[in-house]
Order: sequence, then C-alpha cells, then structure tokens
Amino acid sequence: MTANLLTPEAVLTLEEVAAALPSRQPAVAFTGAGISTESGIPDYRGQDGLWKRIKPTGFKDFVSKPEVRLAYWARRPERYREMSLKQPNSGHLALVRLQRAGLLDQIITQNIDGLHQKAGAEPESVIELHGSIHRIRCLDCGTVFDAAEFDEVEPGIEPACPVCGGMLKEGTISFGQSLEPQVLRRGLEASRRSRLMLVVGSTLIVNPAAKMPRIAEQSGASIAIVNNEPTPLDSLASFVAIAPAGPALEYLADLVGA
Repeated sequence: MTANLLTPEAVLTLEEVAAALPSRQPAVAFTGAGISTESGIPDYRGQDGLWKRIKPTGFKDFVSKPEVRLAYWARRPERYREMSLKQPNSGHLALVRLQRAGLLDQIITQNIDGLHQKAGAEPESVIELHGSIHRIRCLDCGTVFDAAEFDEVEPGIEPACPVCGGMLKEGTISFGQSLEPQVLRRGLEASRRSRLMLVVGSTLIVNPAAKMPRIAEQSGASIAIVNNEPTPLDSLASFVAIAPAGPALEYLADLVGA
C-alpha cells in the first residue's frame, strides 16, 4: 500500500536498497528533521521552517545575557509540553522494525525530539548529535536532569542547578555551541564502522553532523539517501530516493520482511 505513495523511481531505488541491505552490515541510519515532519514537528530550513518564524537563541547570548535566559525559560514549558505530546510516525517505527530484524545497528540523529526512543529504539542505540529536549544540563558541573523536573518554572525566575547552583540549559545544542565530545565521537565511530548508511530527512548542510555520511562513504560504506529534495551529497550516494520518509521507510521494512 505504501508503494502507492511513492514515485516509480523511488520504488525502484528502495528495492535496490532492500537487496543490498542484508549484505552491507552493519547498517546505520542518519536522520534529520524530515523524518519528524509527519509527526507534526516542523523542519528548520524548509519553506515553512521553524527558523523562518522564530529567531533561534544563540549560545553566546544565552550565556552572557540574563534577559535572554529569562525569555528562554519563560517560553520553554509550553514548548516542552507541546513537543512531549508528539508521537512517532511510520518512519520512526520502520527503523525500529529494521533494528529488531537485525538489519540496522545504530541511529545517528540530528533531531532533539526523542521520537526514535518513543518508537521503541533502545536508548543506547540512538546517538543524539544535537542533544535532547527531554534533558536539562548544568553548564557548570555537567549534571543532567530529566526535563520534566523543570516543567513548572516560576515566571521571571531563572532556575539554578540543584547540585552546584550553576547555570542550567536545555540539553540541546544551540547555535554557536559545540557538540558534546563523547556524542560526536560515538557518531564518528558508528559512521566509520558502517557498511551502509541510510540517510533520511536531512538537508546535509549542518556541520559537523553532515560530514558523517561523507566519512562513512570514505570508510567504504554505501550511502542511501531518502529525502524530499536533493542534497549536496547525492553525487556520493549509491542510492537516492526523492520521497517522504514515512512511506519510504515503511516500504523498505516491508520489502526486507522486517
């Protein structure tokens, strides 16, 4: 049924990926915002992207300007509650099906929504390059908290770390903020080890994350890209399917009997 939602060209490409997948192990998925749009989460740079409507908070401003932090914490509870209600779609579920069939190892994601885990992916198998909205981190002592613990922040108050009294921030990577070194290392290791990288819903323009498919290809992996529009790395890929993430991944999982 899902094949009816795909172009003939995409169907053919996905059939080729399905044929290659069992022999190109370990396979790794690399996901971007495009896999979550079908769950009602807007992407960032598309025609109706989030950054067209909301100016993102830069890390330097967050650290240096108390008024920026107060505004950040004032709007966070509503945004977090809205995000917490989002549910995984057929694309997230299809990746879990591939994992359980032994055809997909880790999932490297640029997304902060936690929908891969909500779909059933083992938390340790998901590498969240840009962090998670479901965590709060102390910028001073590094302690990580469950975001729900800060769901009722009093208006006009900036919460402090319960452990050291330091500055708290949502556990996501802001503009100008470096990726967590251990998370970046895990992503690079998974990329180098993979024999097939399935890239889904990413524009592949945000570095250093976007370098991972290139690193995988340089390490001998086949690259399969599923995206609604062309990407800068299409010329490196063995397979390119211009298609929506959900129907494409569901069709792929059906093809391999996952």
